[in-house]
Amino acid sequence: MTDATANLDTDPPAKASGKKKLIPILAAVVLAGGGFASTYLGLWSPAALLAPREEAPAVPATVFVAVPVIELTIPGGSGQSLILAASIETDSAHKAQVAHLMPRVQDAFTAFLSGIDPAAYDKRGVLEIIRAELVTRSRYVLGNEALKDLLITEFRFK
Repeated sequence: MTDATANLDTDPPAKASGKKKLIPILAAVVLAGGGFASTYLGLWSPAALLAPREEAPAVPATVFVAVPVIELTIPGGSGQSLILAASIETDSAHKAQVAHLMPRVQDAFTAFLSGIDPAAYDKRGVLEIIRAELVTRSRYVLGNEALKDLLITEFRFK
């Protein structure tokens, strides 16, 4: 038995077959070919990876333009009044346009608010409806580019 184990220790190791040696070489060739094909087809560029990155275009800053406070006496002889204060959200490029057209915006708001039935103020969800209508009228006066949003900062019905 000792002779059998001695022969196992002295046998030379088996050589790797030729196919196993080709696997890393073939993998390198396939990867190099894939990289060449992807750059040739324009999917990516090695020069673009080394070039300095371009900065993203600057986004105009958000600006809030205050609408003058609107105070209306509700018709109907009840002596109730409505006070509304709002701000128009725009960007810095359109701030001058919004400020210039503010009298038209205020007129549109006043015309709409004075036409609301006094009983409607007691209904649930009236503020959302009023806000949506004021946004629509603001877009009509200012245009879609100038108006981002309308913020109602004060709404009192007393």
